[in-house]
Amino acid sequence: MAVRDTRRVSEEETFAALAKALGHPARIGIVMLLDQRQGCIGCDIVEEIGLAQSTTSEHLRILKAAGIITGEIERPRVCYSLNPAALEPLRRFLNALDAVAAPE
Repeated sequence: MAVRDTRRVSEEETFAALAKALGHPARIGIVMLLDQRQGCIGCDIVEEIGLAQSTTSEHLRILKAAGIITGEIERPRVCYSLNPAALEPLRRFLNALDAVAAPE
């Protein structure tokens, strides 16, 4: 029986978790919106995305659980922003794929 490299399994799990968190068009839209604004108040996100507040909140929860965004409470609102460091493993993975696929 082959033994798998635990570091590789951990990387695969990280990539999969990030991909899953980004696996919905509304969540991609939220990430793009936060990238454009470099921070955003929660109610602005609801207006921009065009979904119900409860649906938007669920998408924000998933992105926050994955570490892709952060949310700071600024009473009475929550201000969300991107956590670029959380996307770095995915960026490295995609760059590695691009390097393999690029013709020399």
